[in-house]
Amino acid sequence: MGEHAVLHGKRALACAVDRFMRVTVAPRPDRMVCIQSALGKDQAALDKIEIRKPFAFVWAAVRSFADTLPAGADIEITSDFSDQIGFGSSAAVTVALLAALDAWLGRENDPFALHQRAVDIIRTVQGRGSGADAAASIFGGIVDYRAEPRRIEPLPAVHPIAVIYTGYKTPTSEVIARVEADRQQRPALFKGFFFEIDECVRDAVDAICRDDWPAVGRLMNQNHTLMEALGVNDENLDRIVSALREEPNILGAKTSGSGLGDCAVGLGWVDTWELPFEQIPCTMSTEGVRVE
Repeated sequence: MGEHAVLHGKRALACAVDRFMRVTVAPRPDRMVCIQSALGKDQAALDKIEIRKPFAFVWAAVRSFADTLPAGADIEITSDFSDQIGFGSSAAVTVALLAALDAWLGRENDPFALHQRAVDIIRTVQGRGSGADAAASIFGGIVDYRAEPRRIEPLPAVHPIAVIYTGYKTPTSEVIARVEADRQQRPALFKGFFFEIDECVRDAVDAICRDDWPAVGRLMNQNHTLMEALGVNDENLDRIVSALREEPNILGAKTSGSGLGDCAVGLGWVDTWELPFEQIPCTMSTEGVRVE
């Protein structure tokens, strides 16, 4: 909860899920960096790195270490879900690679410092980014988050969720740009929207802390309506959210992420899903980044 408003000093709620991104770093005897994942392969000399797709976040992370790494490396990336599903995957791979490179160099594990570096890289690549998904990737569970001034507070609870994928996504940077263009045309109106979104998040944090999940579900419904006002819901997202709300074990549902595609999330679980949209099997996880 809190998408878009979090880019304007408001709070957000993000959670980690039990679908993991794994990054393996193996030192090489030369200065080459070789990347391999389901997206393909790429390589470059350590002192000649360019930030380029489809590994822009990976190259940006490696380049931030270029002056400190003792040698090149083979980097292997595996994921429990498709790269076509957003769901914080860019933040997850950035966090995982930074943590692996820190471990290689023997650096102390400082989650707040790791978060700041991950946010810097995300913003380098896509221009803007709140860092909420990076915070969830690092700390696990549900985090109460604010970008400026930074606030990361893990909350002492998790709950089942149902995740449904529309089958497509619009890049986060494009959705942010659309919302920002509309905001500049009607700044007072959007200020009100962001205030109401912030109120939803504040009340949801209070509800989670007192274990009142039906209240959290109602606030998710309200947040979805506010995302409609921002112009980031579309017909399929609304169709999925409406269907989720009809399910007996769902307490509330909303668009998840920047919008205009990607996923909708319901608070609870679905026994049988019949609409022609993929259900992604996952739930909240208390585990964040881990180095092995």
